[in-house]
Amino acid sequence: MKKMLITSVIVVLLLTLLVTLCGHKSSKSTKFSSTVYLTTYTIDPRQTDNTPLITASGFKLHPRNPRKHRIIAVSRDLKRRFKYGQRVKIQGAGKMDGVYVIHDIMNKRFSKRIDILINPKDKPTSYKNVKLVAI
Repeated sequence: MKKMLITSVIVVLLLTLLVTLCGHKSSKSTKFSSTVYLTTYTIDPRQTDNTPLITASGFKLHPRNPRKHRIIAVSRDLKRRFKYGQRVKIQGAGKMDGVYVIHDIMNKRFSKRIDILINPKDKPTSYKNVKLVAI
């Protein structure tokens, strides 16, 4: 009788644990959005480090058309919420609106900011109050 009671209790505990784990939503599935300041950058070594064709995540850029990769760098406070390779949607930046991939990180002096990688001959631009949404 004791064995059956112990077995029943163990089964109930395991089922409770299973329901709890299955019902738990991971942080990946949480849609995070933030209002940020948007700027642009190029592969110029003055705007990057000494390896301008390799992002912080190790992604290798096309030397003549880096913009085709649709890469952004995020400030370190935002990096805590996102992972390299994560896709995000940018809204409120005019022609810069769209889906981008996080592959770079900004200097620690910046916060609540993103940097879109553009081609060297493109015109630099900036936007205030841009919405950044995890997808």
